[in-house]
Amino acid sequence: MLKLFCPNMYVSSIYSIHPEDLVNKNIKGIIIDLDNTLVPWDEKEPNENLMDWFESIFDKGIKFCMVSNNKEHRVKLFADSLSIPYIFDAVKPRKKAFLRGIKILGTNPSNTAVIGDQILTDILGGNRMGAFTILVKPMSSQEFWWTRLMRKIEKNIISILIKKGLL
Repeated sequence: MLKLFCPNMYVSSIYSIHPEDLVNKNIKGIIIDLDNTLVPWDEKEPNENLMDWFESIFDKGIKFCMVSNNKEHRVKLFADSLSIPYIFDAVKPRKKAFLRGIKILGTNPSNTAVIGDQILTDILGGNRMGAFTILVKPMSSQEFWWTRLMRKIEKNIISILIKKGLL
């Protein structure tokens, strides 16, 4: 049961994820979260560093689909600026949005990575699908009230994973 909450990788930011590492793991597509994974919660557009990171992944032939629990206006604006497909109101960790993302990418769970900043949405959902999961540390402490509450639970889960040598 605890393994459902354990990411395959735990990194400080997306910039610690190198394209070659993904290629070596046979990753063909990435389902990626938006808020506090790619940019702080209230940032409207990708910065130049983020655009360069996406380009480095695109150059390896890896595709993206943004999957977010946020509303369409927020997700669409950001995904369109990166020229990637998106799913909004995803209700992660439910499987439906992850399955839609995999279908959009034209991949299967075994060659898809899920990257996000929340164990209880991104990692749990990706692990339930059998995807390669990557947890990034949140970029900002400014978050939706519900997320702040979930962070308290996640902090306990991370502590347990570390104590058991799983993270």
